[in-house]
Amino acid sequence: MTAGWQRELAQAITTPEELFASLDLDTADLEAARAAAGAFGLRVTRSFLARMRRGDRADPLLRQVLPLGDELRDVADYGPDPLHERAALRAANLLHKYDGRALLITTQACAIHCRYCFRREFPYSEQEGRWRAALRVIAEDASIEEVILSGGDPLSLSDANLEQITAALAGIPHVRRIRVHTRQPIVLPARVDEGLCAWLRGVRQPVVFVVHANHPNEIDADVRAACGKLRAAGATLLNQSVLLAGVNDAVETLSELSEALFDAGVLPYYLHLPDRVRGTAHFAVDETRARAIMTGLAARLPGYLVPRLVREVPGAPAKMPAA
Repeated sequence: MTAGWQRELAQAITTPEELFASLDLDTADLEAARAAAGAFGLRVTRSFLARMRRGDRADPLLRQVLPLGDELRDVADYGPDPLHERAALRAANLLHKYDGRALLITTQACAIHCRYCFRREFPYSEQEGRWRAALRVIAEDASIEEVILSGGDPLSLSDANLEQITAALAGIPHVRRIRVHTRQPIVLPARVDEGLCAWLRGVRQPVVFVVHANHPNEIDADVRAACGKLRAAGATLLNQSVLLAGVNDAVETLSELSEALFDAGVLPYYLHLPDRVRGTAHFAVDETRARAIMTGLAARLPGYLVPRLVREVPGAPAKMPAA
């Protein structure tokens, strides 16, 4: 039986023509959007679309998913694998960058395609099989105390597949925590249904959900309800954002986002400087400006609502502070 969230996912917008028509956008940029979507596909849920302003090409939610001709420009120091993730693969679908934790690539599927995605050129097709080899490596390495479910978006998997993964992890004594990196409670809140909550309640280890919201307009009543269900099922909720030009590069915007997240039961965690992946240079925010924004946030918000400004540096032992 198909769940409601799966039906909604199947109805996602996947062509520039439909996106432009749905939002009454000027079609002057349609050809460029088609070209950019040919290089990295377009996908946006109707739930997320409903939070965008019609006819507004600069809407901050639309900017995150709208293919642009800028994506096709070659920019120095921007490449397909800026974080050297291929070098961090220990087995198919298993990234081991930092001591104590490992990241399981559970799927390549996402509910929406964020145009700034740092894995837009990740070699998913080369990761043969599912998770058996990766789980074996985790079981044999007692230094791995936390497993991060990532992707793609792990909540694109069925509840049965999530259960398969966490049941295997339950049998590994040294795995103390499970972390789920997901955008779906934000862009597809219907995914947080009773089946998902039942799975979450059954996980043996403590579970941390790191959701991904970039702008306060993303947090509506449905998102707040989804986050409430996750908390009631036992999850700790954190948020990570990406600092994006034209989306959230302002003290007022990020302050409102932190307040909206707290109202939804989510604590701000990380604010990432964008990774230098090919096709995303137009989202870059100057580091000096980023630090000034952080100073403004610290003056405006209590410390627990100020995310840490970080960047990921290949080969570094952890995310590196940028402010």
